[in-house]
Amino acid sequence: MLIILLLSIDMLYAQVPKLKEDQRATPSLIPLPQHMERKSGVFELKNCRLIVVQDDQFIPEAKLLQKALISQGIEAKIGKLPVDGSPCIIIARDEMLDAEFKDEAYRLEVSPNRITIKGLHKNGVFYGIQTLKQLISVDKELQSCEIVDWPAFSWRGYMVDVGRNFQSLAMLKQQIDVMAAYKLNIFHFHATEDIAWRLESKRYPQLTAPETMLRNKGDFYTVEQMKDLIAYCKERHITLVPEIDMPGHSEAFKRAMKTEMQSDTGLVIVKNLIREFIKTYNLPYLHIGADEVKITNANFLPEVTKLIEQLGKKIIGWEPGGNFTESTLRQLWMEGATKISKNKNIQYVDSRHLYLNHMDPLESVVTIFNRKISNLDKGNANALGGVICNWPDRNIHKQEDALIQNPVYPAMLAFSERSWKGGGIPGWMAKIGQPESTEAIGFSEFENRLMKHKQRYFSGLPFPYTTQAGITWKLIGPFANGGDLTASFEPEAAHVNLDSLPLALEVMGGTIVLRHWWTPQVTGVLDKPQENTTWYAYRKIWADADESKDFWIGFNNMSRSYASNSPEKGTWDNRKSNVYVNGVLIDPPVWKQAGLSGNMEIPLIDEGYEFRAATKIALKHGWNEVLIKLPIASFKGADWKNPQKWMFTFVALDAL
Repeated sequence: MLIILLLSIDMLYAQVPKLKEDQRATPSLIPLPQHMERKSGVFELKNCRLIVVQDDQFIPEAKLLQKALISQGIEAKIGKLPVDGSPCIIIARDEMLDAEFKDEAYRLEVSPNRITIKGLHKNGVFYGIQTLKQLISVDKELQSCEIVDWPAFSWRGYMVDVGRNFQSLAMLKQQIDVMAAYKLNIFHFHATEDIAWRLESKRYPQLTAPETMLRNKGDFYTVEQMKDLIAYCKERHITLVPEIDMPGHSEAFKRAMKTEMQSDTGLVIVKNLIREFIKTYNLPYLHIGADEVKITNANFLPEVTKLIEQLGKKIIGWEPGGNFTESTLRQLWMEGATKISKNKNIQYVDSRHLYLNHMDPLESVVTIFNRKISNLDKGNANALGGVICNWPDRNIHKQEDALIQNPVYPAMLAFSERSWKGGGIPGWMAKIGQPESTEAIGFSEFENRLMKHKQRYFSGLPFPYTTQAGITWKLIGPFANGGDLTASFEPEAAHVNLDSLPLALEVMGGTIVLRHWWTPQVTGVLDKPQENTTWYAYRKIWADADESKDFWIGFNNMSRSYASNSPEKGTWDNRKSNVYVNGVLIDPPVWKQAGLSGNMEIPLIDEGYEFRAATKIALKHGWNEVLIKLPIASFKGADWKNPQKWMFTFVALDAL
């Protein structure tokens, strides 16, 4: 079982590798600041014994910084400006007039004798401190620089689904700490579901009775625990947004209360629960869900909306969803933004194609890094930002699997970069781009920073990602297979010179999506994919000696939200895909649940390459040829739970 390591803000640098000189001169910051100018000289943090606060509103932030310095072995007092000119850190207020969005902006200046962090508000200073901590080398030095920084989007969120699979407070706080370190500011807490109701109600205790729950029976969050979680977020300048799903996703409510939400009796109970919740917790928003449900009581949502707004709270709902008023903030999850974005009376946040539970780990970082949130370079009064969501609908063996089987931390860092820095590429792309293209070069630069952060800050934590930007594949094809997935073609012929075969195109990455299962909304590497064809992917890898290496290999990264079938015995997938290294066929794993018909209550065990043992492959000294066979018949899957994911992953864990 994974040992949960709490990444509290003051312990972010508990384990730091020795940095090279060039790493100190060019710090790997995530997210990258809007403006940064490097200067000559370094600030010797080990000589700093004083934090000067020039505005009392920033004392809480100064104390957080003080804790962070203690984790570095540095005792710094909070006091007045030294008259002798000794090294110190100054925290002060600044109007931030040169920042585009000044409310969360900060100014950070590092010189050989002084560090200054300034902001208009406390959250700006807090974000400046996060950047400061990333600038610290293992030698406790900071390269001199000037930074002026602000977020492109004001709503930078991460959602957890604890209704389906419960997570302990310790694990939630671990994720919140990572959010804070990377400047995310919305913690979307999906707490009620068909599976279970996880929020304590003093008035209706039967809601959290074990017999009403289908998983993690008896696990819920008490009032005291919720208040603790809210305060934990607030200290880190994160707003907790609770979601009480209504009237859909409410079978647990029905089991407990013996009535449906949309009934007259159910509506009365729901209103009482809303009054109790809002009275108990001091939060600005209440997310009411309201998607994936047939509205049988046309008055339900209008009455709920009226009550919540009368109680002084802002409402959020999923779009597409129920019969909302224009005052409801919409969270887009499927529909295109055009209709909503044209209505200047409606605010919205973007979660379309930002569900981590549907993403391959390597693909997730590419897709999210490329993403243009709300199809915009930066937010505005209507388009506030976005939220990445982790919906592991399928049951899991242990709570840590929510982080192991879903690319939470790699994706969170990619989203931090994009939601703070802004920009992105139009359209939804599940590809790095052509070799030497602007897109590929930009991604490679980000991946370099990402891998340094993985090494420096995520030791012992699940971080399913490895370097892929330098991997180039030659795609050969297409070959018409007539629907015969076993048909072989010239690249498989004995003694064939693969380098001599016609090249269709070159693509980059450890995971290659030929055709995305949500085409045309999401594009893969093939511009015009065709059914009943076979493609081959080919590359060479170098080995310094005869040796055995670990590889991630996969062909169908199963969604953790569908009741998808496990692979059949002796196969990689249902398309007869194969892998050859130096002409030798690589056997697929011995699946523990081979041929299992998809079942939401039976957890995945080894179906994903990221949560099973790596495949060991014997390499010879010199160049080794890798050939991937990629046949497909129909693009239609057996059913909606088993889409045709025409893709493959082949990457060495030590990034050959």
